Amino acid sequence: MEIIPIHIEKEIEPSDDISELVSNYHDIKDGDIIVVAQKIISKQEQRMIKLSTVVPSLLSQGIGSQYQKDPRIIELILSESKRIIRMKNGIIIVETNSGFICANAGIDESNVQEGYATLLPINSDISAQTIRNNILKQTSKNVAVIISDTFGRPFRMGQTNCAIGISGLNPIVDYEGTLDSFQKVLRVTAIAVADEIASAAELVMGKTLKCPIVIIRNYSFNIEEHVMEELIRPQNEDLFR
Repeated sequence: MEIIPIHIEKEIEPSDDISELVSNYHDIKDGDIIVVAQKIISKQEQRMIKLSTVVPSLLSQGIGSQYQKDPRIIELILSESKRIIRMKNGIIIVETNSGFICANAGIDESNVQEGYATLLPINSDISAQTIRNNILKQTSKNVAVIISDTFGRPFRMGQTNCAIGISGLNPIVDYEGTLDSFQKVLRVTAIAVADEIASAAELVMGKTLKCPIVIIRNYSFNIEEHVMEELIRPQNEDLFR
C-alpha cells in the first residue's frame, strides 16, 4: 500500500475545485482512495467565520468566562451542536448537528488567518461525493473519497485523524461469522477501516506540511455506496452518553 502526499502551497478559496487540484497534482488511478483534510473543504465551502461578526449570547459569555474561552467561539460551538455532552477542565465535548461526538464541535482557529475560525462542513458525505463525481468526470477514474478530521479518543492520550465523510467505500469491515486462525467464529470484530485509512493519511499530512490531500493506493476494497452515519455508534449503545 502506498501513501502519496499532495502538497498544495496556495490558500484554498471558494472558487477552487478540489477535485481539479487532486488531478492536477498527481495522476489518479482506478481504485485510489483520496483523503482530504476537512480544513480545505470548510474553506472551499465558505464555512470560515469572521469572529468579529459573531455576537455571543449571555450563555456563551458565561461559559466563556468560566472556561477562559473566547465567548464568540462558544457561541459558534453552541450553534453547531445538538447538545453539550461534557464540560470539564476547560474542555467542551458536544454532539454536533451532524451527530459527531467531539471537542468544540470541530471548530478550529488553526491554519486560518487571525480573527477567523472554520466550522465543519454541513454534510461531509455530500462533500466527498461531489469530489468523487468530479474526479470521475475529469479523469474517468473511479475512486473513493474520505474527508478526515482530528479527534480525541476516550481512554487514550493524543489525537488521531478520523473519517467524517465518505464516498465509494464501506467504512467498516465486519468479520462477524468468519473463522479466526484457530477456527473459532468471530462474533463482534468490526474494523473501522475508514478511520484507519484517515489515520494512515495523517502520517504524511501533518499539521504544518501544507499537505491537505493524500492518495492511498493499492489498498484492496470494493467500490460501494455508504454513509458516514454507519460509523457513529447509536446513543442506546454508547456507554458515554
